[in-house]
Amino acid sequence: MENKIFPDWSGKKILLAEDEPVTVHYFKKLFLKNNVDIYVVKDGNEAVNLIKSGADFDVILMDLKMPVKNGFEATREIKKIRPDIPIIAQTAMAFPIDEENARKAGCDDYITKPIQYKSLMKKLIPYLGQ
Repeated sequence: MENKIFPDWSGKKILLAEDEPVTVHYFKKLFLKNNVDIYVVKDGNEAVNLIKSGADFDVILMDLKMPVKNGFEATREIKKIRPDIPIIAQTAMAFPIDEENARKAGCDDYITKPIQYKSLMKKLIPYLGQ
């Protein structure tokens, strides 16, 4: 049971594109028991540049509302470079049109804030395994 609640993702890498320090801290705490490597960038431009540099991730958690370059723009650019990297939009924008726009931008999935651990795990397991 423990393994199902806290999948062991040793060797897996997540890119977290998030500009809010409180949310970054929250995500880091959520992933403590999963042994996943989490890399943080503060805006969409940093995310795009990291992917352009050849950095490889198993999944990207993309905030949609960020300074410099928002998550929609960043997702479109990243998918042109690396269409195989799964991108999960994570946002406080919870209307159906917001999810539709995220998917049109290239996001593979969508989760709304406040993010609950079990909901997040359900979104990530298809990409990172159990």
